[in-house]
Amino acid sequence: MASSDSSATQLPPFLEAVERSLLVSDGAMGSLLYERGIFVTQNFEQLNVARPEVVKKIHADYLEAGAQIIQTNTFGANRFRLERHGLVGEVRRFNLEGAKIAREVVGSRAYVAGSVGPTGLVPGADRSKELALARATFADQAAALAEGGCDLLVLETFRHLDELCIAIEAARLGAPKLPIVASITFDSEGTVADGTEPEEVAKIIAGYGPDVLGVNCGDGPQLSLTMAERMRGPGLPLCVQPNAGLPRTVDGRLLYMATPEYFDVFARRMIQAGARIVGGCCGTTPDHIRWMARSVRMLAGAHGNEPERSSAPPIHGAVPHAQEPTPLAERSELAQKLAAGKFVVSVEVNPEPGVSPDSALAAAKMLIDAGVDIVNVADGPRATARMSNLAFCSLLLARHGIQPMLHVCGRDRNMIGQMAHLLGAHALGLRNLVVITGDPPKVGDYPEATAVYDLDSVGLLHMASQLNRGLDPSGKALRGGKTSFVCATGFEPGAPDLDKEIARLEAKVAAGADLVMTQPVFFTDLLEKVLARIAHLKVPVMVGVLPLVSFKNAEFLHNEVPGMQIPESIRERMRKAPPGPEARKEGVRIAREMLFEVKDRVQGAYLMPPLGKYELALEVLDGLAR
Repeated sequence: MASSDSSATQLPPFLEAVERSLLVSDGAMGSLLYERGIFVTQNFEQLNVARPEVVKKIHADYLEAGAQIIQTNTFGANRFRLERHGLVGEVRRFNLEGAKIAREVVGSRAYVAGSVGPTGLVPGADRSKELALARATFADQAAALAEGGCDLLVLETFRHLDELCIAIEAARLGAPKLPIVASITFDSEGTVADGTEPEEVAKIIAGYGPDVLGVNCGDGPQLSLTMAERMRGPGLPLCVQPNAGLPRTVDGRLLYMATPEYFDVFARRMIQAGARIVGGCCGTTPDHIRWMARSVRMLAGAHGNEPERSSAPPIHGAVPHAQEPTPLAERSELAQKLAAGKFVVSVEVNPEPGVSPDSALAAAKMLIDAGVDIVNVADGPRATARMSNLAFCSLLLARHGIQPMLHVCGRDRNMIGQMAHLLGAHALGLRNLVVITGDPPKVGDYPEATAVYDLDSVGLLHMASQLNRGLDPSGKALRGGKTSFVCATGFEPGAPDLDKEIARLEAKVAAGADLVMTQPVFFTDLLEKVLARIAHLKVPVMVGVLPLVSFKNAEFLHNEVPGMQIPESIRERMRKAPPGPEARKEGVRIAREMLFEVKDRVQGAYLMPPLGKYELALEVLDGLAR
């Protein structure tokens, strides 16, 4: 059994690690115990002495998944919660054994965090005697957890600000040498129990001297992300551990529906918001943590300030062999339209999973014949078994003479592979690129697939720009001339940190982006604000358009997808529309209204028809004068 002393010699002090790098905490304990057959009437903390092997297995699973902080099974090990099970005298024992179990599993490979949860008392309503007992039990927990070998304390899921402040003071008395993460839970309105908003919450908690501020549990990743962004004022490190989305009742069981892949997207946004520690709460599993750990490994070198590496291929010394790029209007038919100031429309078309591309080829031809200017093809969407977009785009060109837009993302190919990919695309006659960083591998047929990310979108744009000048990534002259790519890139008008997103776009334009294609926009005020902010870049913009298909679709996009903002008025329209064809018609009307209102202020539209319903794109475009 590893001791806390061996852990201290093997790992840097916890606060030093927080300062130097990003850390991944584990996920849920209680909901995972329930999933593994421990009934809810059982006191979970009693398992530390009654069935320690069950707790050890969960700790080991999280450690194997990549967690660097393992939290003890002691969340409810205070006298008030234990009293409900007739276990009021077991505070020290359950906490001490919980810490020892975690330390035994972890050894010197990770930090052990002593979990301390609320008592259930309501400060302001309960008597002072009970609050004094609460203070005493928090101190007892902290002392036992420290004795058992914890490296830090995590005070988590407190809904009452006053109680969290009492817990901080008590923890300092019980374990004066341990760092404290003070984590609070917000309701769906973005306030704590007494109505205090996150900015003031952060200020008050910071005044009690914790080492890290935290947000955990709540109504899912989107709320936690928003709250964390608003708690940055005091300047303390942030720990963000949301639950796995909004729970749903399925066959009588309360289940958390957020997939590890979609949960991981929020982890990246949380790091962008300044989080130094990310992890999970209710409903999260080792799979959720495994996905998050991969992204943290990718982003760890950025120190939380610029999480996506610019990764521009290096240019060594002078570049005497550089050529002037081909004028934009001469690179492709799309480029010619852009240079002439024409309004252009692109629709995303992807081949069906499997061996036959015929239905998608037919859909692309149908769209072009109906007047769409160009189709674009994603790079490995949803990680299902489907042909490469390079092959599909070459078939579009060969069979139907359609010059598409090829998505290129940094996820799946290293720098050498990206170079080969781009040169191959150019040799096949493909000239239009949509360059993106790409989310981590999606949950699909191959959930264990690894990501590469030698280059992000800025690095890929720089590479393509250098190829357009006749240079390879090292600055050497290409044999046989130069490429003539048109390079589009993505942009999130609804990004949580718009200043950072605009700075990122500025870097992309500087690296060679010729065109901006936005994520879906659902109301014009947001687009107007963004267009004014990026006007200085003098780059054409195609607005993203996504027809909604149902009220559930609208709610999911608004609450759970980063960068999506759907006004309440629009969600209400979708709620009132009967499910099925009528809802799809309403979604089309909403998309048309937005597009027709802004068409004179952008240079095009990028339509993303859901679920392969390409006819919806044509319905949105019906009557649009281009």
